[in-house]
Amino acid sequence: MISGAVAMWKALPLAQRRMILLLMAAIGLANIAQPYPDLAPLQHGPTVALILTAPWLLRRWPLPASAIACIWLFLLLHTLGARWIYSYVPYDDWARAISGHDISSLFGMKRNGYDRLVHFAFGALLTLPIAEVAHRYGTLRWRWSLIFAFAAIGLGSALYEIFEWLLTIIAADDTADYYNGQQGDVWDAQKDMASAQIGATIAVIALLRRRG
Repeated sequence: MISGAVAMWKALPLAQRRMILLLMAAIGLANIAQPYPDLAPLQHGPTVALILTAPWLLRRWPLPASAIACIWLFLLLHTLGARWIYSYVPYDDWARAISGHDISSLFGMKRNGYDRLVHFAFGALLTLPIAEVAHRYGTLRWRWSLIFAFAAIGLGSALYEIFEWLLTIIAADDTADYYNGQQGDVWDAQKDMASAQIGATIAVIALLRRRG
């Protein structure tokens, strides 16, 4: 079994192996002096599971390097946000240290907006991988695969928001509030889904232009 896993790992292109290792390193760094240890398993667990199954998945259903890079970049953005459970990513502190100005004041933001960025990235970055899967393994024509990917982004966003709602019912009050990251916005779920669809729309337009 171990030899089979090693063989699958070695069969992956070098670039994909490097991306997996870099993502593993990013998760390790994100959990050094973890500020929210109780929520770390919820935030990082799915990514770790995906890393462990990635060699088999990529061996069974190979994808082009561009699609893998999109997934990798999205997971890096998620890993960064997961360290600070999204609501507390200190990007304003980083911006002040670099430029003397903060991003929230520049854009008139009253809440931490990192979660919106990642929801936007969910649509913008995962449209290509989903479309490639639909095109290669679902035998859809390229334009139809993009339509499928656009719809899948919407479905994925809605299912995730439903998951957060269920978590609110099951988890302790404080844990649910921290994990959901609503930050007092009653329209948070709708805005998150809209951000993802805007990202998917931009991706679909760009991919249509690229492939004519």
